[in-house]
Amino acid sequence: MMTTTLNSQTITLAELAKVIDHAMLRPEMTDADITAGCELARQYHVASVCVRPCDVGLAARLLAGSDVAVGTVVGFPHGSATTAVKVAEAEQAMAEGATELDMVINIGALRSGKLDLVRDDIAAVVKAARGRGHVKVILETAYLTTEEKVAACQLAEAAGADFVKTSTGFAPTGATVADIKLMRAAVGPRVQVKASHGVRTLTTILEMIDAGATRAGATATATILDEFKQRQGS
Repeated sequence: MMTTTLNSQTITLAELAKVIDHAMLRPEMTDADITAGCELARQYHVASVCVRPCDVGLAARLLAGSDVAVGTVVGFPHGSATTAVKVAEAEQAMAEGATELDMVINIGALRSGKLDLVRDDIAAVVKAARGRGHVKVILETAYLTTEEKVAACQLAEAAGADFVKTSTGFAPTGATVADIKLMRAAVGPRVQVKASHGVRTLTTILEMIDAGATRAGATATATILDEFKQRQGS
């Protein structure tokens, strides 16, 4: 997988939609909320939905035959599950129809300097997903130093991950332009970068794209894409 080059000045509506992973991860969401979100994702032709593990089967049924992928989370939101549990989560998610897996690194292990553990944890999920799904590695940048962010990106690349991603949405802060630029520079062209947490406006998502992101997690999907359409029409 090679990095897609996007530019906010030339991006089309269809290309912008395919940057967005429509996120539905709040714990209080009902089946009706998930159904409505999947219908919105289908209507706007976004890249994927990112749902809770318990909703993968429902989302897969609702989006069957569409151009919207089904994604879910692994080791979410703290990354502290054991590797075996993360692999089991990944296996079950893919069996139920997920093709994109957003896994959280073992944050404490990274901050403790246990780099081999972090790399092997990612690699095990990558191995489970090989040929069946893409793996996005969530760093949870709010808790990391600059050096730790760079190390996490390099470990994810060494483990064979497809993306590095800023945040879960459940930490104090999320994606910044500076972090996206840092992460883009820390990995080679095979690995893509996903911005997540705080991408709520058209201006913000375009800034993230110009900084190097090719995916962004969003809940304000309709607002973002409707504003883009309005700008095109003006």
